[in-house]
Amino acid sequence: MAPAKKGGEQKGCSAINEAVTRQSAVNIHKRVHGVGFKKHAPRALKEIPTFTIKEMATLDVCIDTSLKKVVWAKGIRNVSYHTRVQLCRKCNEDEKSPNKLYILVTYVHVTAFKNLQTVNVVEK
Repeated sequence: MAPAKKGGEQKGCSAINEAVTRQSAVNIHKRVHGVGFKKHAPRALKEIPTFTIKEMATLDVCIDTSLKKVVWAKGIRNVSYHTRVQLCRKCNEDEKSPNKLYILVTYVHVTAFKNLQTVNVVEK
């Protein structure tokens, strides 16, 4: 068994409340498996915020129109298997919103999905 921690040590601060940008690949094929053909594209658009909430731990998600166009590009039935997305957690400027942060999901074009990892993007 591992030794017990001493009471005087403190953990580092949580990064959930910070603005951060990540690039990640979404396996859409896994998320629409078992769904009827005529519901593939709508289900894919519903599953992208679910993936985003799980990855970034923020409930307010906005999907960019470029990503919606990519999902619908091959029609309602033939959704692409993978999609590379950029997840930007930003400060919410709307005072009425209960969430301090929101996530903007945009499309990133890549030629191949082999050996792609989730990457933190440094903003300029």
